[in-house]
Order: sequence, then structure tokens, then C-alpha cells
Amino acid sequence: MVSVVYEAPDTIEGAVTLLAGSDIPANVLAGGTDLIIQTRASRDAERLLVDVKKIPGMSDANLVDGALELGPSMSCAEFTARENIRAVYPGLVEAASLIGSTQVQGRASVGGNLCNSSPAADTIPALIVNSAECVIVGPGGERTVAVEDFVTGVGANCMEKGELLKLIRVPAPEANTQDAYLRFIPRTEMDIAVAGAGVSITLDDKGNCTAAKVAIGAVAPTAILVPAAAEALIGTDLNDDVLQVAADAATEASSPITDRRGTIEFRRHVVGVLVKRAIKIAADRVKGVRT
Repeated sequence: MVSVVYEAPDTIEGAVTLLAGSDIPANVLAGGTDLIIQTRASRDAERLLVDVKKIPGMSDANLVDGALELGPSMSCAEFTARENIRAVYPGLVEAASLIGSTQVQGRASVGGNLCNSSPAADTIPALIVNSAECVIVGPGGERTVAVEDFVTGVGANCMEKGELLKLIRVPAPEANTQDAYLRFIPRTEMDIAVAGAGVSITLDDKGNCTAAKVAIGAVAPTAILVPAAAEALIGTDLNDDVLQVAADAATEASSPITDRRGTIEFRRHVVGVLVKRAIKIAADRVKGVRT
């Protein structure tokens, strides 16, 4: 049984001081849905949990000049209920809505999903294609890291001792841009992705793609951008042949494992299928909302 030391500071500075000065393993408690399980399984005699939900702004989400400023502790239930955010980032909201059951949604957060750094995290590909950035604060001050550079391995990220995620910043999308996220799971709900795909698409007035981003998850140690897939789309009308090239690029970029939930071959095939479908959804959304 792990002895837990619980602290709930009301300032960023207080949280950083606790994390930096702890002589026992320390973790930030945002939603805690994964952390609670990990703490129970820990072999440490003691563990410090620093609850950041009492810090102003950590559970907020605001659209500022069209850009999203998301506190890492806002629950997915609150986040996905925000129709003004869904209107701008439907794919990101879709990804957040897939985390766990209704009960889990009341605690889980996008920031926690990111910091847990699972290869199968649903929100990470969706954040990557929206060019999201992580604002990290620690003893050395504040720094900003692109989401695709934040996760460094399975369950690992770039934050150092004493640092915490202060804010997720998602820039306003360009005109005629929409996103989408899809995943495959063995069951109908409450499972983790066997493969996932996030896409952002920009179309001109003729329906041709002028910009794109494609990211895939659960098929490599981290979620990854697939530049070759995006490059295949730009300058085209997104016809079936082009979509297949993008799908093949995603398959080629993947490096999955075989486990009881799927083989290497199956995951490589499925991620390509998901990329094609997500591209179509994002493009249809542009056509549906464009004026």
C-alpha cells in the first residue's frame, strides 16, 4: 500500500515549489483517472500528489481571438459540452469524448490524457493536427513545446522535475479549415484505440486542398505526424486515388506492435483506412460550413 501525501496548492508557484522540492516521487493530479490506478500499482513507499484543480485557470477553457486556451484540468465532460469549442474544433472534441465512460468523463481531462502520454491517447493526434502547443512552467520559468514534441516515449514526456503543464494553446484554424478524428476499437465503447487518425484539411473555393495535417496514434511508441500523407493531399481535389496515397503513407509511417488486441499487419491496414475516412469527414465539414 502506497502512503500518499496530498497537497492542493492554489497557485502555480506553490505547485512548482512542491514538485521541485519533493524528496519522494511526485505527480500532478489533474483528472487522476490513470494516476489513481498507477499509484495503487506503485512499489514506492510514499508518493506526493499535487492536485492543481484549485489553481485559477487550470480548469478553464476560453476562445481568445478564435484560439483555444485550455486548462489541463478541465474535465472532458465539461469540455465536450462546450458547443462554441465544438464549432471550431469538432475533431478535437470528438477525440475528448472517446475517453472512457460517462463516469470517467467527469474526471478525465485533455491535459491528463496528454501528460499520461499513452501511445493510444485519443486527444494527442487531434491536438497535433490542430498545431497545439503545451505551455510548461517549472523552476526555470516558462517554456512552450509543440504537442508532437511533448511525448517522448511510451508513458514518457519532456517535462522535467518540478515542471507542470500550465496550458494547452490551440491556434485559431485558417479559413475553410476543419478537423476530424477517428479510431478503431475492438468493442463498441470504453476501450483504447487499436489505431487512431487525426486530420486537418483546408480547401479553396474550388474544393482543392491547400493545406493539410495528418497524425496517427496507437501504431507507434508516440502519436506522430505523417508529412507524406499531408503532402499527397495538397494541390488535389481529394479524389479516391489521392486518398489512397495518403493512406499508404500513413501505413508506411506506422510501426505498431502485435498484442492481443491486434496484429502489426491489422493495425497498419486499419490506420490507413482511418486516415482516408477522416480526410473525407474533415473535407465535408469544410464544405458544410464554408460561406
